[in-house]
Amino acid sequence: MELMTIGFTQTSAEHFFKRLQTAGVKRVIDVRLNNTSQLAGFAKAQDLAWFLRVIGGIDYVYEPLLAPTEDMLAAYKKEKGDWGEYERRFLALLEQRRVEDKFTPTLFDRGCLLCSEATSEHCHRRLVAEYLRRKWSEPVAVRHL
Repeated sequence: MELMTIGFTQTSAEHFFKRLQTAGVKRVIDVRLNNTSQLAGFAKAQDLAWFLRVIGGIDYVYEPLLAPTEDMLAAYKKEKGDWGEYERRFLALLEQRRVEDKFTPTLFDRGCLLCSEATSEHCHRRLVAEYLRRKWSEPVAVRHL
């Protein structure tokens, strides 16, 4: 099973959609807390679902259980919090929510976790992918597009 991740900031729509198509993504799994912001541009939820379907024949699913809480996000982003602390809190949240039991690996096979961050280093989509890889018995290869 392969699970991919992607961010939409600091990229053009063309580059974003080409990366998804080239990777053979079947489903984009949106893990953003806020997926309707005007700042999202081409990645606003309603527009994104249409673009994915028309441009690449790719499904779109919104999974807020895989997003941080408003408080966590604000403490890290707005208050310029420590990444290590954010990571610990977010992983504890995934554990508390028992997300590994709420989703089947088949939903994520050839799926791509979407968030806004340009790279995966300091983004919760990487944490979600690594968490699921550790929790599921089925081998999961993670690739960041």
